[in-house]
Amino acid sequence: MDPEPGEEVFFHGHPSWRSMLAFYSKGLALVILAGVLAGLITAVSSNSVKVGWVAVVVGIALLLVLLVGLIRRTRITYTITNQRLTIDIGLLSREVHETRLERVQNVNSTQTVPQRMLRIGVVDFDTAAGAEYDFKFVGVAHPDRIVRTVDRALRALQQTPPEV
Repeated sequence: MDPEPGEEVFFHGHPSWRSMLAFYSKGLALVILAGVLAGLITAVSSNSVKVGWVAVVVGIALLLVLLVGLIRRTRITYTITNQRLTIDIGLLSREVHETRLERVQNVNSTQTVPQRMLRIGVVDFDTAAGAEYDFKFVGVAHPDRIVRTVDRALRALQQTPPEV
């Protein structure tokens, strides 16, 4: 998102890496399974486990899980400015959801117990636009800070004199 002239960026970020822990846990299980399968295949084919091959398979699988996790996390960008809220999704293709800041009516933050332990949560914006898009920042670190940031942006918007 490129800010327009006079637009001040209050927050620009991605979901927290901690919001991806379930994905990484499943990925670790798949890495272990890939290592076990590589060990079984080498044991059956050569009557002994080839540790080098197992290490290569585990290393490649681990790198793949880390890369996919990084891509999944960084493909979503959240932005709060003194004029608008933006959710930008995608790397090759793009999906952009934007609402003018003055349309924000309520800002709600929710956290489950595990999310509180990880200091992540969901910030839900009720907008005057209605329910055609569920405008949420999902998996953000310190959602209470995001709520305060939006409040600060709304106050800054109210103090800005109207353009003539």
